[in-house]
Amino acid sequence: MTMADLTRRAFLKIGAAGGGAATLASGLTTEWWGLDGSEVPDPGTDGDRVVPTFCDICFWQCGALAHVRGGRVTKITGNPRHPLSRGRLCPRGIGGTGLLYDPDRLKRPLIRRRAARGSEEFEEATWDEALDTVATGLRRLRDRHGPEALAMYYHGMGGAWFKPLLHGLGTANVAAPSYAQCRGPREEGYRATIGRDMGSHEPVDIAHARCLVLIGSHLGENMHNTQVQDFADAIGRGLDLVVVDPRFSVAASKARHWLPIKPGTDIALLLAWMHVLIDERLYDSEYVARLTVGFDQLREHVRDRTPEWAAVRTGLDPRLIRDSARTIGAARPASLVHPGRRATWYGDDTQRSRAMAILAALLGSFGRRGGYLQPAATSLPAYPLPPFEREPRAPADHPRGTAYPLATEVLASGLRDASIPGTAEYDIKGWLVYGTNLVQSMPQPARTREAIQRLDFIVSIDVLPSEICGWSDVVLPECTYLERYDDLRAPAWEQPFVALRQPVIDPMFDSRPGWWIARELARRLDLSRYYPWDDARGYLRQRASDAGVAWTELLEHGVVLGAHEPACEEDGLTPSFGTPSGKIELFSEALAAMGAEPLPEFRMPPQPPPGQLRLITGRSPVHTFGRTTNNRFLATCDDRNEAWVNPSTARSLPGFEARPLESGDLVTLVNQDGVRSDPIEARVTERVRGDVVYVVHGFGHSARGLTFAHGRGASTSELSTGVAVDPLMGSPGYNVNFVRIERQEA
Repeated sequence: MTMADLTRRAFLKIGAAGGGAATLASGLTTEWWGLDGSEVPDPGTDGDRVVPTFCDICFWQCGALAHVRGGRVTKITGNPRHPLSRGRLCPRGIGGTGLLYDPDRLKRPLIRRRAARGSEEFEEATWDEALDTVATGLRRLRDRHGPEALAMYYHGMGGAWFKPLLHGLGTANVAAPSYAQCRGPREEGYRATIGRDMGSHEPVDIAHARCLVLIGSHLGENMHNTQVQDFADAIGRGLDLVVVDPRFSVAASKARHWLPIKPGTDIALLLAWMHVLIDERLYDSEYVARLTVGFDQLREHVRDRTPEWAAVRTGLDPRLIRDSARTIGAARPASLVHPGRRATWYGDDTQRSRAMAILAALLGSFGRRGGYLQPAATSLPAYPLPPFEREPRAPADHPRGTAYPLATEVLASGLRDASIPGTAEYDIKGWLVYGTNLVQSMPQPARTREAIQRLDFIVSIDVLPSEICGWSDVVLPECTYLERYDDLRAPAWEQPFVALRQPVIDPMFDSRPGWWIARELARRLDLSRYYPWDDARGYLRQRASDAGVAWTELLEHGVVLGAHEPACEEDGLTPSFGTPSGKIELFSEALAAMGAEPLPEFRMPPQPPPGQLRLITGRSPVHTFGRTTNNRFLATCDDRNEAWVNPSTARSLPGFEARPLESGDLVTLVNQDGVRSDPIEARVTERVRGDVVYVVHGFGHSARGLTFAHGRGASTSELSTGVAVDPLMGSPGYNVNFVRIERQEA
């Protein structure tokens, strides 16, 4: 089968195979994606009614239709009206019922009374008792240490309900771990180059690209629904695909060029690609002259960064580097360098993202069809609230005497470190944690547990009894996204839209929606003025009205579409850039002024000691990291992770001389600091370089309340004891941890 012959069905079946053979054997692939015809099938009605909402299993938040019979959700399908789903959902979206009916759900408020913190021993309480306890704890914290001693960590839209509460108390220590632990270096690298970040729905025009470059990005395993649909279609029509990855991913199996790069050398490759584009005049000279500054400095910078120079550093054949650069250049401007997502690798991550943005600029991609679009969003006026009464102190997320000049959001890892006394300008003494499992979502989990033990008070608001709940003083059970309202959603998109999340069924057990929890805490803390609405429905209706969006249409269809607006030059858009120069800054005067490198430089990261391999991680196509590994529905396809090892490495591992490592053998991974993983099965495969071990992130839960996920597979978070901090924006890079492999006898 040629590349052009690959159909959407073939691509998605191969992609699903990465999650387990059960996917194909069950026939669920076609059910999930509706692949039996070119048109989106009519989902019908499996029940008494169909309620539109949008998904919360991952941040993509696709439009969904929940089918309800007798008060029970029978299935979830894609909303054909919604631009992000187009009538289809990925496996995780379909698996929302697995969260709703998870037998391990938190059912009632819990208070730790006499047990030690971290013992996971609680007593059930009423909501009044639990909320009074939380309010008392927050008030005591404020009175003893000042309001800034409280920090909030949040993940998901529901965190927005609690921000007025924190601001009303007087603290600016509010952080989404996704910034420091995932997207931060990417956002700041692009912002320093083009004057804006990529956002939570990257504005990439895969549907019209002629060449797509993926650098450590695993489309097909990373199920961002709309992008994967466009990717599958593009593969079918003959897209040239260039994949840079130490692992032969699902995407790599579709590539014209797979570059199995030595980990940590991506900047060297990017500089060599720039050299070829400039040296062979494959860049968009008209676009560069019109819309960029600093080209002469860039040309001089990469003059000696030849493919031969890069080959020594990357382990790649110089002919492959040159040929792939020519493929990329030949497709300009519809040559798309995907910005990726989880960008926290080696501590040079902002500069690597800048190098990717500079490469895209040479291709003329920004504001062009088949490249990066400049989409608009529907304007949603903020709900009118009274002004906050005090200006809070600056966040405590930077170490004492240190500044990260490009950081534009609060660093969750910095707030964690500030909870260890004497680390920052002042100490954090209490945490409010909404919907994020900090023990698994941040590296250096031992440091996270140390910080928790130093706190005066910690409260968690969650759906499942994750590890962070087990370390909390009070646990408040939130209902799932299928049982609650959240705020309106209006992201930037080529066709702007407003989407509504609304309850599909009433909250189960004694759980409550986040908006209700936040409002009730505000009442107990004399902050009701920041919640001047009766309920979430009234709040949302007011916001929709202020934006000129029909509330009845939102309720009926779940989404209201705006008019198409120009998003690229081909549609009449004049590209704009929010940099000091108003143009794309190849050479950054701003970085030079702050003493940073104005052009990306390559430095080799530390290499594995003898007998050890670099630990790299990725994700399963049916899971959202650790958030879904307790989901029985999704676990039918993928219920544990494996350690991928190259056959040549398996034959030469110390301690395996008598019996070489084989697939299915149980092993233990031991990192450079002596931390040992739980037992994990080996997968001996040619699909990974010989100097790495690849393990999917999100497994190896230790929380006893997660009765299905507990002890299944190995935790990559526990093995991530080392980090390399990005000096420009403060994110911790994880890919600097090494492991040795020991046989685990059954």
